[in-house]
Amino acid sequence: MVKAKVTKKVKVVAKVPKAPKKEKTVKKEVKITKAVKEPVTMEELLSSAGYKLSVPKKGETITGLVTMVNRKMVLVDIGAKTEGLVAEKEYEYAREFIETLKVGDEIDVYIASDENERGQILLSLRRAMMTKLWDMLEGYLKNETEVQVKTYELNRGGMIVKWQGLRGFIPSSQFGSSYAGNLQGLVGKMIAVKPIEVDREKNRLIFSEKHVSEAMQMVQRENALKAVKVGDTLEGKVTGVLNFGAFVAVTVSGVIVEGLVHISEISWEKVEDIHKYLKVGDAVKVKVMGVEQGTGKLNLSIKQLQADPWSMAAEKYPAGTTIKGKISRSAPFGTFVNFEPGVDGLIHVSRMGSFGELTPGEVIEVLVENVDPEHRRMSLGPVLKEVPVGYK
Repeated sequence: MVKAKVTKKVKVVAKVPKAPKKEKTVKKEVKITKAVKEPVTMEELLSSAGYKLSVPKKGETITGLVTMVNRKMVLVDIGAKTEGLVAEKEYEYAREFIETLKVGDEIDVYIASDENERGQILLSLRRAMMTKLWDMLEGYLKNETEVQVKTYELNRGGMIVKWQGLRGFIPSSQFGSSYAGNLQGLVGKMIAVKPIEVDREKNRLIFSEKHVSEAMQMVQRENALKAVKVGDTLEGKVTGVLNFGAFVAVTVSGVIVEGLVHISEISWEKVEDIHKYLKVGDAVKVKVMGVEQGTGKLNLSIKQLQADPWSMAAEKYPAGTTIKGKISRSAPFGTFVNFEPGVDGLIHVSRMGSFGELTPGEVIEVLVENVDPEHRRMSLGPVLKEVPVGYK
C-alpha cells in the first residue's frame, strides 16, 4: 500500500525589522549660579543698594539737607559717607542764622575742607547765610517789617549798623527827632529800624530808624505829599547843611515835610561851599522839582526861582564885544572869568600866553569870541590892539 505524501503548507511570516523609535529631545535648563560676593566696605554696601555716593571736594558749593541742629553744631546730609559738619568758628560766625534753621531745611553749603581721618567734612554756611539773609531783607522791605540792628560806628553821614552779620547804614536824616544831636549815645546799642533800600548786587543796605519811631508822622507826611505837585513854590526853613546839599522843612496841609536842596540847585553859579550860601535857620523859598511817594522825600531847588542868567547871555555878551570880568578859578585846560553869578567864560590854555600871569580875583578885559547858551559856554580871547589883516 502506497502512502500518499501530505504536503503541509507552512505560513512563513517574514519579520521586518521595526524602525527604531525616535527619542524625544528634552531641553533641560541649566542654571548657572554665580557666587555673589558679600559687601565689605561702605562703598560696596551703598552700591549694592543703588545709592550713589558723592565725594565732595573742598571749594565746592552743594545743596544739602539739615539733619540736626544744636547749640554746638549743625549736621547736613550732603550725600557723602558721613554728614557734613558746621562747628567751631563757622558755627559762631553763622550763629544768628543757625537759629533760624530747622531739621529738614534744604540749604547750600560750602565745602570748607576735605574729609579728615574721622570721615568728617567741615562745612561753611556763609554763602548760604548771605543768600537767605538777603532774601529775608527783600521780604522785610516789601512788607515794611521792623528789625533789630546793633549800632556799630558813627560817621559824618550817619550810623553804620550790623544785622545778622551784614553791615548796613542809617543816614542821619533817617533818625527820628528824639535822637537829634545825640547819635553818639546810640553807639553799641540795639535799635528798631526798617529797611528802606536793599540792593543785593551792590551790597547796599539802608535802614531807617525814623520809619519806626515816627511811623504815624510818616503816614501823615505821605498823605500831605499827595497835595504837592512838581513846580509848586513853598516857603520853608533850613534845618541842616551838609556837603551835598541842605535840608529844608516846609509845611504842607498843616504837616511839616522835609526836603533836600541839592548843592547843584542852590545857585546858578558853581557852589564850592554851601555854608557861604545857607545856614541853619535861614528862611528860604523853594521850588518843588520832584516828589517821591512812599519815601516822604521832596526834591527842592532855590535857583529855579531865579532867572537863568544864560538865557540872556547871547544878548548881553555877543561875540566880538569887549568886556571886563574877574578871574574865578583855574583848570588844566584854561582859566575861567566870571561876569555875573552863574556866567563864566573860558580862556583856553592855548591863549594864555597873551595874558601873562593871572591870579584869582584879578579883573581883566577880554574879547568874547563865541557864546553857546545851550551848553552854557563862552570862549574868550585877548583884546585886539589892532585889526588883523583880512579881518572883516
